[in-house]
Amino acid sequence: MNIALLLRLLTAHFIADFALQTNRLNAGKQRNAHGRVQWLCIHSLEQAVLTWLLSGMWTCWVIPVVIFVTHLTIDFIKTHYTDSGLTAFLIDQLAHITVIVVLWMALQGSATEVWAWLTQHLSSPRLWAVVLALLLMFKPASIVVTLFTRRWSNTLSSDGNSLPDAGKWIGYLERVLIVTFIMLGHWEGVGFLLAAKSIFRYGSLNKARDIKATEYVLVGTLTSFTIAILIGVAATALAA
Repeated sequence: MNIALLLRLLTAHFIADFALQTNRLNAGKQRNAHGRVQWLCIHSLEQAVLTWLLSGMWTCWVIPVVIFVTHLTIDFIKTHYTDSGLTAFLIDQLAHITVIVVLWMALQGSATEVWAWLTQHLSSPRLWAVVLALLLMFKPASIVVTLFTRRWSNTLSSDGNSLPDAGKWIGYLERVLIVTFIMLGHWEGVGFLLAAKSIFRYGSLNKARDIKATEYVLVGTLTSFTIAILIGVAATALAA
């Protein structure tokens, strides 16, 4: 399998979609339906040409044609029917990447070869250990932390200064980082993360109304870290 080709196609996409997308071009894409088409065409043409050049397959005109048509279509749908929020952005990028992957698979010329490569990699125990560990880091781990600390949460009054769902997402990210550090064999990263979080938390904790708030945050943090470390160690053992 020509993985280098896939990486070149993806590199071309991210260069053209981000590095080469100027403020003027981005503003032009937000105009009314008639005014935005020319800017969408310019951007899609940049994508097509750069992808064709980096692919190295300069006699294959399928590449620029497919990239131009699909990129224009996807971007038009995004700018015309969706907003500019995170969900729309992620769906847009997923659609572009899916097109690139499908195009890459078609260029391999053999569906049997592609399927054999996918089967080989999808059967890797390490892959599924990573997937399972990451899945456990989100909702299941949050539920455990919430249930474990609920006995103390009622003793604290909310002053409304916290961002909505900020604690939940901080927990998600810290647990994903911990599992990643452990599976890569960099335990020092876990210590760095704990130290960094302690520094950021210090400003609010040393001004707490009483020691209850400090203890509550500490219990929640250590519970989250403990869950992540145990899952990280288990996933590493299963992937070995």
